[in-house]
Amino acid sequence: MSYSGGPMTEAMYYVLLALMRPNHGYQLMHAIGEVSRGRMQMGPGTLYGVLSRMQKDGLITLTNNDGRRKTYEITVDGKAALLNEYHRLQAVLEDSQLLEEGTDND
Repeated sequence: MSYSGGPMTEAMYYVLLALMRPNHGYQLMHAIGEVSRGRMQMGPGTLYGVLSRMQKDGLITLTNNDGRRKTYEITVDGKAALLNEYHRLQAVLEDSQLLEEGTDND
C-alpha cells in the first residue's frame, strides 16, 4: 500500500465509505450523496480523479470493466485506512470539547 496514512480529504473519506458496497461511477456519485446526507455532492471529474488516486494507493480495486461501466470495491488496505481516518476524526471531535468547555467559563 502506498497510501501514507495521513489525513484524508473529505472526498476520499466519502468515496471509501460509499464503496463499502461495490459501485460504478454513476451509482457511486449517488451513494456518496446518501452516506454524506447530502453534504457531499461529487461531479464526475472530481470522482474519477479521486478514484484514480485511490486505486494507485491500493485503497480500492477495479472489479469489473465491461467497457461502459467500471465497478470499484474497497480493499482490505482501504478498509484499514477508512477505519484509521474514522478514529482520527473521533479524536479531533474529542479534542474540540475543550472549545465547548472554554465557552462555558465566559
